[in-house]
Amino acid sequence: MSQHSPRADGYYQPAEWEAHRACYTAWPAHEFAWGPHLRAAQREFAAFASAFASDPQQETLQVLVDDAAAETQARAAIGEHAARIRFVHMPTGDVWLRDTAPVFLRGPKGGASVRFRFNGWGGKYLYPNDAELSERIAAVHGWPAYQCALIAEGGALEVDGLGTCLTTRSCLQNPNRSTPSLREVEQLVKDSLGVTHLVWLDEGLLNDHTDGHIDNIARFVSPGVVVCMQAHDHDDPNRATLEAIADKLGSASDARGQRLRVVRIPSPGRVHGADGNAVPASYMNFYIGNHTLLVPGFGTAWDEPARQALQQLFPSRKVVMCGARATLEGGGTFHCMTQQEPA
Repeated sequence: MSQHSPRADGYYQPAEWEAHRACYTAWPAHEFAWGPHLRAAQREFAAFASAFASDPQQETLQVLVDDAAAETQARAAIGEHAARIRFVHMPTGDVWLRDTAPVFLRGPKGGASVRFRFNGWGGKYLYPNDAELSERIAAVHGWPAYQCALIAEGGALEVDGLGTCLTTRSCLQNPNRSTPSLREVEQLVKDSLGVTHLVWLDEGLLNDHTDGHIDNIARFVSPGVVVCMQAHDHDDPNRATLEAIADKLGSASDARGQRLRVVRIPSPGRVHGADGNAVPASYMNFYIGNHTLLVPGFGTAWDEPARQALQQLFPSRKVVMCGARATLEGGGTFHCMTQQEPA
């Protein structure tokens, strides 16, 4: 374990559109995490993994499984494209590796990783193996492995690779995670991810288990350009929040001092969960692969317009939408369950 900070040692988190060597995720396998939604979530995961691995130009998908029996189950569900997937036997609590895996970095001597303290999203979901997972993954690589004193998750932090980080007050300044001052939080994030400037949004979507992760509301798509959503349905439960997000981003600048350009795509609108309550459905929770971008779909009228809008933002990539209604019952979708390793 290195005792210095990544930033001091020249490491930083690259933008997600930069080249990846691999992508980590995990097979949903535990009823304690998924309850009656487990089988449907497994079917959606299989479709996601198949779409990911079917593209020969895509990075290697590394799927964590608890044991040989879980690997056999996952292979059977994914089908023919499972042959292009690397299965890694490593026990997990749940699939949300954006938050439980380390954040991979790039620097003058190659790769490194940093891990934040993890407390189950503010003490809400404490599953076996989740808190230990980032250290286990980091140990496999043998790279410099840093630890940050801040309680945080990867999904709470969005970088452009040029010094700017987006985040939310509702998450990083939440008393259920952190007691440091704003200045201390900013310094810890800067030192951990190699950034120099933070842009703070206030809150995330309604009923978001994560207390408002940034990767569900705003994403960088290229240097200086950020995408967020716009409500088009009259009953969209996040209409006011989405307007506040766009307004805040529109007045913000990046680390280079340049005003951010804000692009808006449709919101899915009101999506109900199995309990009848609105769930935090978001097209922002996409994963940017080397050649294919995977975006969650929710079966609303705005799925295809959103996919087309993202295709315009990523003309050199194939934008594929996969169903994610059951996956969302577990608390997130595609970006939440993946963590990229830079090339």
